Amino acid sequence: MVKNLKKIKAPIFFEGLHSTSPLISQTFENRKIIVRTHNIEHLFYAGQSKSEKRIDKKLFFRIEAKKLKNYESILHKVDKILTISPFENNYFSTKFIDKAIYLPVFHQNTEVRELSNKGNFALYNGDLRLADNIKSALFLIDIFRKIDYPLVLASSFKNNSIFNKIMEYANIKYVVIKDGNHITELLEKAQINVLPTFQKTGIKLKLINTLYNGRFCLVTNKMVEDTGLEGLCEIATTKEDFTKKINKLINKDYTNEITQQREKTLRPFKVEVNAQKIVKLLY
Repeated sequence: MVKNLKKIKAPIFFEGLHSTSPLISQTFENRKIIVRTHNIEHLFYAGQSKSEKRIDKKLFFRIEAKKLKNYESILHKVDKILTISPFENNYFSTKFIDKAIYLPVFHQNTEVRELSNKGNFALYNGDLRLADNIKSALFLIDIFRKIDYPLVLASSFKNNSIFNKIMEYANIKYVVIKDGNHITELLEKAQINVLPTFQKTGIKLKLINTLYNGRFCLVTNKMVEDTGLEGLCEIATTKEDFTKKINKLINKDYTNEITQQREKTLRPFKVEVNAQKIVKLLY
């Protein structure tokens, strides 16, 4: 890869901190080098360590967090750091003066979908191999086992532990996501998208997809804090708060006014506009 990079005299764009290993021993003279950061990686891994229950995995994530924190200094060698949220941008701007530029997350959506007034269930979607997502799913199971309303847990991975746990609850269903069309269909049919998270990292792509394709979003503060999207979501912290807001949203109509508000707030996330910003930085 390094040989190929040196053959072409063009800017180099690294996708994520994990891809920057060529910078350890190589220099690319007279080349503009840009890194797109996905998270503050050591904070993400530290958060996974806190959520993980298995001692071996907890230790693994803790060690990786320390390694990534030390490795992050590699970014002194790059020209620009494209950050994924205002929170990350503030962090990198402080540590790497004049290098950080906030560039919202890229996604496949072009417009906010117009949906009918009501959906049929609450939906949680996420990778149920990750400790924070597993913690979120268990949090929701404990809430919905006491609520007479359907909950769908959707993931591209079948977590057998969670699957077996919900067998005793008739209103909770586990769905394995087949493809992008499948999750879009689930978002279209859901009344409430319940998206708790217990660690503040970047901006969740599933939140963006939900705001473009789904109805109401009920989240914890750590999902939306410092994203500019706080006003588009209902925010709750405790199980009691979630229960109250779920019972309120079950009967609430999703209106055209909500769609219009989302269109306005999500303008900074327009993919074409942000792609042009990268082109200008590169050339």
